[in-house]
Amino acid sequence: MNTQPLLFDRTALATHRARAAKAPALFLHDAMAAEIKERVAEVKRTFTNVAIITPWPQVWADIFPNATIVADTETLDLAAGAHDLVIHALNLHWANDPVGQLVQCRHALQPDGLLLATLFGGETLQELRRCLAQAESDATGGLTPRVAPMGEIRDLGGLLQRAGFALPVADNALLTVTYDNALRLMHDLRQMGETNVMTARMRNTTPRSILLNAARLYAETFGQEGRIPATFDIITLTGWSPGPDQPRPLRPGSAKGRLADALKTFEIPLKRGND
Repeated sequence: MNTQPLLFDRTALATHRARAAKAPALFLHDAMAAEIKERVAEVKRTFTNVAIITPWPQVWADIFPNATIVADTETLDLAAGAHDLVIHALNLHWANDPVGQLVQCRHALQPDGLLLATLFGGETLQELRRCLAQAESDATGGLTPRVAPMGEIRDLGGLLQRAGFALPVADNALLTVTYDNALRLMHDLRQMGETNVMTARMRNTTPRSILLNAARLYAETFGQEGRIPATFDIITLTGWSPGPDQPRPLRPGSAKGRLADALKTFEIPLKRGND
């Protein structure tokens, strides 16, 4: 039995998303959905059984009008082998078991089905993290978890292999959004449903003095022409469920030609032993 403490409070996440739904700020989801649409078009295949894991179905209504919308829960409501395309839409960074989420997606795919999973990566909100940490340290002499940790692309790509996907690829795009000030950025994060739900978070309200000092530091350190930048690192994981017709790497030693011949160059043998 796994007794490891959970990193994220999923009940709080649902509460934050419900609050954000009253007036959601979904511009990052819109940008991500447009990117996914282009990627799917480049595959040159018609997908007829699409599942999208998202708390924001309105983002996808015009792109995949017939898709099955699946709630972002720890146990996904996905039928085994029912889909040829599964999109995990900017949720995976809140998963307590991201590999488990990917395994569930793979089981839901037909052979040679495609997964596209997006999530926020390690450079997301790097400016805000730095300024909040400095402001809290100045006020209290210590730090509390205020911004959730994000995975690095070099580590996240390995999750696909662990989940059993073939032809895994991980890439990222850095988006910069500018704001009048850090308080406006924090307001947008609230309307995205992306505020802190770490189980180790402080449950009391952050003192306004800390927030104002963080906003001041943000403007002084990163401000340009009266505005501040906020970095969002969106990582896309691409993988295929194993299928009989997929390309596979050749076995070592099975090549029928020499690389030196193909390159029209001279091959220098390696020395062995005491040669």
